[in-house]
Amino acid sequence: MSSPFQVTEASVPQEADGDDPPTPDGWRDGGSRTLGSLRAELDAIDDALHDLLIRRAGVIEHVARSGKRGALRPGREAAIIRRLLGRHHGSLPASTLVRIWRELLAGTTAMQGGFTVAVCTAGGDSQYIQAAREHFGALTPLRAHRNPAQAIGEVSAGIATIAVLPLPSETEELRDAWWTALLHKDEPRIHVFGRLPFWRPRSEGAPDVQALVIAALAPDASGADRSLLGLELPLEVSRARLTTALATAGFETGQIILRRDQGAAAADALADVDGFVGDDDPRLAALDTVLRRPVVLGAYAIPTNGTTA
Repeated sequence: MSSPFQVTEASVPQEADGDDPPTPDGWRDGGSRTLGSLRAELDAIDDALHDLLIRRAGVIEHVARSGKRGALRPGREAAIIRRLLGRHHGSLPASTLVRIWRELLAGTTAMQGGFTVAVCTAGGDSQYIQAAREHFGALTPLRAHRNPAQAIGEVSAGIATIAVLPLPSETEELRDAWWTALLHKDEPRIHVFGRLPFWRPRSEGAPDVQALVIAALAPDASGADRSLLGLELPLEVSRARLTTALATAGFETGQIILRRDQGAAAADALADVDGFVGDDDPRLAALDTVLRRPVVLGAYAIPTNGTTA
C-alpha cells in the first residue's frame, strides 16, 4: 500500500492532451511538459512535504507526552543528519540538506518546551552568535554575554537551556578557562554535549569559530563521539607522563590542555579522548597519575567533514 503522503503520478496535476495552454514564451522541457505543468508538480511536492512535516510534528507531540527524554538529544540529532547525508544524492547541495534539518530540529525542540541559548561572544566576536544561529535555528531566543561565567551562570540558573562557549585553548587566561569550573560537579551538573561547527566545508562568509556547547543535561551517544576528561594532577606531572598514563589506561587521546596556574596547589588538565565515556567507565579508575578520580566533563558528536557535509 502506498503512503498517503507519497507523491505519485496520479497526485500531480497532469497536462491535458493538446488542451494545456502554452506558457507566454512557449517554453517546453524538450518533451511534452510545459513550464506550467512543472510548476504544478512542484506545488504538489510542496504540499506533500508540508503534510509530512505536520505528521512529524504529531509524532513529536506523542514523544513529549510520553515523559521520555526527547527535547535535547544532540547525539541523536547528529546521527539523524549523518544518516541523511549518507543516503543523499542528486544536485541539491548537502549543506542545504543539513540547514533544512537543523531548522527542523530546532523547531521541534522548541515544541517540547522553552529553549533559549546563551552565547559567550569572547569579547564581542559576533561569529559565535552566527554559529549558534546556524546550528540552533534562526528564530531561537538567544542571549549574548561577553564572558563564559555569565553564560554558564544562565544555564545553572535555568534562564538558558544551553550555552555556546569558545573552545578551550592552551594560552587562554585563567578567567577564560571555563572548563575548570566543571571539575567540581556542582548541582545542577553541567556537561559538554556538543561542538560547533558540526559540518564542513565552510562556505565563504560562514562562521568558522570553534565552540563547545554545554547544558545541565548529560550528553547522549551519536555513534561517533569524543569525550572530554577533566583531571587534577600533582604540579610536577608532565604532559608526556599524562599522555602515557592515559594510553596505558586505554584512552586514545587527542588534544591535551595542561594548566599550572600561579599559586595553585595542583595542575588541571583537559583531555580530549576518543569514544563516548561515561562516569562508570572502568578506565577512569586505572589512571594512576591523578590526585582524584577524573571527571567526565561531557562528550560531543564528531563533526562531519568533507564534501558530504
